[in-house]
Amino acid sequence: MSGKESYVKVRKRDLERLTTEVMQLREFLPKVLNGELIELLHKAQAAETIKARSEQEQLRLDCQHLRSRLDAAQIEAQREREEKLVLREQLWESQEQLQQQAEFCTGLGAASCTLLWSVSSKEEAVKDILADSKVGAFLTMAGQTLESFVKSLGEEVKMERQDLSSHETQFVLALAGIITNIAAVTCGRDFLASSARVLLDTLTQLLGVMKPGTCSKLKVLMLMALYNVSISIKGLQYISQSPGLLPLISCLLQDGDGEVCLHALRLLQSLVLEEGGLTAELREHLPLARIHQLSSSRHSALRQAAKDTLEDLSALGATQEAPESRQHPLQEPTSHCRADNPWHIQTT
Repeated sequence: MSGKESYVKVRKRDLERLTTEVMQLREFLPKVLNGELIELLHKAQAAETIKARSEQEQLRLDCQHLRSRLDAAQIEAQREREEKLVLREQLWESQEQLQQQAEFCTGLGAASCTLLWSVSSKEEAVKDILADSKVGAFLTMAGQTLESFVKSLGEEVKMERQDLSSHETQFVLALAGIITNIAAVTCGRDFLASSARVLLDTLTQLLGVMKPGTCSKLKVLMLMALYNVSISIKGLQYISQSPGLLPLISCLLQDGDGEVCLHALRLLQSLVLEEGGLTAELREHLPLARIHQLSSSRHSALRQAAKDTLEDLSALGATQEAPESRQHPLQEPTSHCRADNPWHIQTT
């Protein structure tokens, strides 16, 4: 059939119907599709075009605005980053300066307190110190410094011999030595017993905080200070009122350092001798087994002190030693232990 016309068979009725519809469309279409409608269609198309262009322009403006804000934010971020680097460098410099100042202040405090410790070995110097109006503030500062130092130590930290050269350690030991020397003078222990009770409470509290085998030198100086204060009647009355003192002494007697045990034992002797008899509390907390064990110690002074304590306990009603003959002598940071003076401690 290629190249020839194609024919489709249609029913006459259907053809007449199609012809009628075409004629109707020719008649009514011009009435519907008038000029106004065509104009409206053109206007609608133009409006759509304008709207599309407007939306594109708005999107372009929004994009340009956001790009401007992004550029500004990036510039601000870069500026803040540079400022942060400058501030960080300044912070490092400040920290370094602060560290240097702290080291300088600690060194100065250690040197000053060591000198004052040495000076306070003289009774006249202690009297001059107590006559100054700043002595109360000094003792308050000393107690706070000791408390801060002890609380800053970890449980495993020990104040070994090689650590004694640090400025911080020298500073703390010197403060404790000054307190001990003040308590070694009659007017000094009376002052501590009446006007520095918070300091005495702090010393007792810190002795209970420090773990066995740690800070032995500091423990010894604190125990010496408490012992010297206990020679005063007022001091003994106040110290003995501490509910944890006897359990504390029993705990300190278990310390592995012989000097700590020695001065804990001396403080116990002071309490026992001044009581004039064994109270119920003393009987409850008296570590007789440990004292018997210490009486066989290789530490000569400790062994003798334990024996003396056992003798005092066995003859508690006998004539007691005069209190003033039992005080710790004033300590100097460069003094040495003498064989004929078991009450003296080496403070280096």
